[in-house]
Amino acid sequence: MSVPISLRENLRRLLDFQQDMSSLYRRLPWSHRLVQGLWLALLALVAASAAYGFGLLLHTQQAFWAALTAIAVTQQNYLDTRASSRDQIIGALVGGVAGFGAALIGGEHYATYAVAVVVAIAACWLFGVGSAARLSGTTTTIIMLVPHTGSFWLVALTRVGEVALGITCALLVVAAAERLQVLWVGRADSRG
Repeated sequence: MSVPISLRENLRRLLDFQQDMSSLYRRLPWSHRLVQGLWLALLALVAASAAYGFGLLLHTQQAFWAALTAIAVTQQNYLDTRASSRDQIIGALVGGVAGFGAALIGGEHYATYAVAVVVAIAACWLFGVGSAARLSGTTTTIIMLVPHTGSFWLVALTRVGEVALGITCALLVVAAAERLQVLWVGRADSRG
């Protein structure tokens, strides 16, 4: 039976890995970093534009939330975009429930908001999705502090829908971009 690695050792290994990756990235020529940055900017712009356009077509209250979400989750590859999207939707759902529940129970008071943010963030960690924690706090803040018309449940539901729209657009754009890259550059395993 193997000896479990301590939390401190795991954190040290993770930090070493992060520093190695950062060093590798800094050693890339500036022109390569610029091309990667421009490519990501193009993906984010196309995803955000599609999300905003569809949001307007669907008459969402504030379609810019879909565009913001698309930019936030867009990564340079599909798997990273999918992981980021998972965190975003879980954060939106937990934050929506926390914000809506807190507003129902405690009303529109700062103390209620503070408790809701703590509950949302702690709930994500409790359920093993700590990467979604800050996003749940952000969603709770949006629901409870951003001025709105209508009930909290409608605001929460609309925000989750706008987040889902932004995620869908980002995933579709990045998936299409990866297919185009494979056609243009070819697969790494076929160069043998």
